[in-house]
Amino acid sequence: MTTGNKQHTAFSFEVLPPLRGKGMESIYRTIDNLMQFNPVCINITTHRAETIYSEMPNGAYQKLSVRNRPGTVAIAAAIKERYHVHTVPHIICSGFSAAEIESELIDLSYLGITELLLLRGDRAKDENRFIPSPGGHAHAIELCRQVNDFNEGKLLGGVVTTPLETPFAYGVAGYPEKHDEAMNLDTDIEHLKAKVKAGAKQIVTQMFFDNSKYFAFVERLRREGIDVPVVPGLKPLTTLNHCTMLPKTFHIDFPQELAREFEKCRSNADVKELGVEWGIQQVRELKAAGVPAIHFYTMNAAFSTERIASATF
Repeated sequence: MTTGNKQHTAFSFEVLPPLRGKGMESIYRTIDNLMQFNPVCINITTHRAETIYSEMPNGAYQKLSVRNRPGTVAIAAAIKERYHVHTVPHIICSGFSAAEIESELIDLSYLGITELLLLRGDRAKDENRFIPSPGGHAHAIELCRQVNDFNEGKLLGGVVTTPLETPFAYGVAGYPEKHDEAMNLDTDIEHLKAKVKAGAKQIVTQMFFDNSKYFAFVERLRREGIDVPVVPGLKPLTTLNHCTMLPKTFHIDFPQELAREFEKCRSNADVKELGVEWGIQQVRELKAAGVPAIHFYTMNAAFSTERIASATF
């Protein structure tokens, strides 16, 4: 992801591929509404396959592996062609073999899409710990190394070819409140340092609602010698269930002031108003601090993102 300069905080956001069998219209509507803020890039998420059981005519059940949101590479290409903006597909370990990842890299290189966000990804819904796919990677650092090898022309199976004329550049994820599987913040930062040493050009954070935690995180990274840009990731609150779902799912805390205001909300409409107000406050403080960019997680929150950006960009 290209970031802003010292005088300008860039705007970026991510979209989800449509559900299997659905069209691109809703994604285009979201992008159309947010292009007015001149996004420096648009991220496209990637999702692992899930196991489903389909009943057959004889009454037996067939086990199937299905990607409910396929097409990340194709969607990145379509958005790049339609909007002439940098697209940044997510490349994940979860649910993919190294061979499948290599195929994605080949396609993306052909398409001229050379900026990536490399992630381990979530564990499967039926797993209590992350289990890599057969022939896949257990950690994002292994994914970084595969991309580095690919840039140098080193493919799987010992195949060696010409290094890429335009190599992939990539960012990685950072967690101001610690990855939920990390033993502590120290080990989490050591893993992050390894990914930066491997070649990550920037860090995009998990969502947070307390800017002080982002600032403390960046300060800690700088003390550790990590000097790449750290892009804050924000998600507007939109529904009543966010008060429990977000802390539980993403292992983040709400600051007490936000928690008190959330307790006053009686409807999703109330939460959306609070989300916009809090988001504006967060963005203004982050921009005043000179952050390189602000990245919005827009799932089910595109309209709120538009309102926040209208007030701050």
